[in-house]
Amino acid sequence: MGDIRTVELFAGVGGFRLGLEAASERYKVVWANQWEPHKADQWAFDCYTYHFGHSPNYVCKDIAQAKNDIPDHDLLVGGFPCQDYSIMKKNSKGIEGAKGVLWWQINDILRDKQPSYVILENVDRLIRSPAKQCGRDFSLILRCFYQNGYAVEWRVINAADYGQAQRRRRTFIVAYHNRTRLFREFAEQVCIKGVKAMHKQVMEDGILSKAFPIESHQRDYVDHWIDEMKFEDMDTLSRLQKVYLYNSGVMMNGRVYSVEVIPRVEPFIPLGRILEQGDIDERFFLKEEDMAKWIYLKGAKNEQRQRRDGSIYWFSEGAVGFPDALEKPSRTMLTSETQVGRASHVVRDIQTGRLRVLTSIECERLNGFPDNWTDTGMPEKMRYFCMGNALVIVLVKRIGEGLIEYL
Repeated sequence: MGDIRTVELFAGVGGFRLGLEAASERYKVVWANQWEPHKADQWAFDCYTYHFGHSPNYVCKDIAQAKNDIPDHDLLVGGFPCQDYSIMKKNSKGIEGAKGVLWWQINDILRDKQPSYVILENVDRLIRSPAKQCGRDFSLILRCFYQNGYAVEWRVINAADYGQAQRRRRTFIVAYHNRTRLFREFAEQVCIKGVKAMHKQVMEDGILSKAFPIESHQRDYVDHWIDEMKFEDMDTLSRLQKVYLYNSGVMMNGRVYSVEVIPRVEPFIPLGRILEQGDIDERFFLKEEDMAKWIYLKGAKNEQRQRRDGSIYWFSEGAVGFPDALEKPSRTMLTSETQVGRASHVVRDIQTGRLRVLTSIECERLNGFPDNWTDTGMPEKMRYFCMGNALVIVLVKRIGEGLIEYL
């Protein structure tokens, strides 16, 4: 059995590659791209080449310019940027936003290069983006795969449900082209058994269900055809598209089946287990002058606030653990980690009992990276930024192990 020629888009510091290479030595990255727009320093790309070497096939430029240089390959992977996929921000533009439009670059590659398999990762909000037209973006993505000859599986996966140290929910997409054995076997079952075969693919037969076993599912489900929706333009689609997609599903030959699944939960790694032992540098400990702000930001609120137009409204939110519980998995790590803020983790240091933020090594451990993976000359702030953007490596490893059986 030969190498699986892999192209890694939006590579960051190499999380997808680490996961795949841990799954099998047959995965060989033949081309990779990482580029942070409007930045003079390309720290993530520098980290990537520090570990994997310099090559003319590791490219640091806009994917819109670089895509024509992509060689033939078997597997396309990438965690495409997610800043525009938000249902929390009322003005989020989803697939039309500055970051969201990168989907169309992926679509061009699918159309032109036709890789046999695709693995993509994005935020859990992707399947309900954008805020004002819920579900529009993922319907468009499914249609693109359909038009390019692919079947699709998707699943929203919480890393902590499958033995990891972080509660990080991400949407994983696995697609396979109609020339593959995986596609043909699935298509044959759908022809014979219809929606029952699609349900079985979600629950036990699919790449994702084998990698991440399912305990059960809820009663409600979605079963519809992509061709039932009209795609003349974004607005027309949003008015006609009233389908609510659940956290798991499949698409085969334009037929979409989606159901809310309940994971077969595995024992997680508690946050306390990934903390560094020994002396921690003083810069990580909370400063006395910042303590009042920490307490306010972490605490519950029910207060009047003023809008820009001068009108008054009531704002309320619950408290966040302060400090974070060491016997539980961590909350989702963000790019703003260590800043004085509500979302930043604060732990009680094991040795001193004092409150501190997470170290960059601890953030690497939360995603499954080797210690000091990002210690390649970048500023410490960027080490946190890179980990906030990264994925949990073990999840990719499990998907890669499942896919290798068909390659």
